[in-house]
Amino acid sequence: MTDLFSIPPDVAWSFAIVLAWIIGEFGARGTGLPRISIYGLVGFVLANTQTGFLPSNEYGSMLLLANIAFGLILFELGYRINLRWLGSNPWIGIAGLVESLGTFFCVYYIADIYGTSSIHALLLASLAMSTSPAGVLRVINEQRSSGQVTERILHLSAINCALAVFIFKVIIGFAVFKSSGSVWDAASSSFFILIISASVGALFGVVIPSIMRCLGKLTQDATIAFALAVIFLVAITHAAKLSPVLATLTFGIVARHRRVTFSPTQRNFGALGELLTVLLFVFVVATLEWGKVLAGISLGLILIAARLFTKTIGVAAFAHLSGTSWRKGIFAGLALAPISVFVILVLEQARYLGISFVDELAALATMTLLMEILGPIITQRALIWANETPQQAEE
Repeated sequence: MTDLFSIPPDVAWSFAIVLAWIIGEFGARGTGLPRISIYGLVGFVLANTQTGFLPSNEYGSMLLLANIAFGLILFELGYRINLRWLGSNPWIGIAGLVESLGTFFCVYYIADIYGTSSIHALLLASLAMSTSPAGVLRVINEQRSSGQVTERILHLSAINCALAVFIFKVIIGFAVFKSSGSVWDAASSSFFILIISASVGALFGVVIPSIMRCLGKLTQDATIAFALAVIFLVAITHAAKLSPVLATLTFGIVARHRRVTFSPTQRNFGALGELLTVLLFVFVVATLEWGKVLAGISLGLILIAARLFTKTIGVAAFAHLSGTSWRKGIFAGLALAPISVFVILVLEQARYLGISFVDELAALATMTLLMEILGPIITQRALIWANETPQQAEE
């Protein structure tokens, strides 16, 4: 099938993005489903290993563009994180820690029972901890939701991301140490990368607001200034083989607490963000192979159920202590379903560093595909059931 279409790669990707956007718009209006679920489905169908329309795994600039798209989303997520709220209500942070670690141990235990090797079970468990900020934030923006559940899932997904990146890098470092026996190689592939990435992001969070203060334009140029800064930050961390995920998330958190106003009318970075979001979700699911999805389907389905259960129970268990109802705690846990974008980009970044585990994690392909389609739908329904969307408020 790979020779079915003789179309230049750039033209193929452009056409796929346009087609995904058109189908997403009509599909969302006709079914009420999140657009990102439809974007992902189009990307999967057009992938090289399915119809052969899109080029093969040599993504080149597409990976960088996908990381930029994800970086913009992570910056926006970080910008909406209120560290003072977490300080005054520590039970939210504790809930995030408990549900993340609960998911890690549950997934590891199940993968181990299925005969997965220790290192691959650990990697699978670390990635399963995460909640994709791209899926969560996109659904929130699309639904224009607000309220306790909305704010909690934003903060919980940020905690999930930070923990998943940290543990994933530690496991990578352990794997490097086992293969090379070098403590330096292990440390440089994990802790140093994390520390330097967070430091670079924090530096951007201090410098960019300071430049804007000097210009005397804190509001009208905030969106474009932050967008350009994120693009540059992702480019340099990608080139330096650091973690764009941690760098952009830290940039957003620090920039928020430097008290620079980010215009609410430019959520998702306006037209630029909308365009890159389509590219991101098409690209992510286009990396999956149908054969791997089928190979990992039995374990993948069990892990999806276990992950959703542990996250829901973990968040709901601390609902009253953190100042909300059991009902909203359950909905907040369910809303943490999306996983795909974070997982694929972290794995692609690892492969870019010369470390590939994709072929050994077939169950992850199943989880990624299903939760790319179902995860945003679950988040959407949870927000609607929690009465935090304008449509529900009007009713």
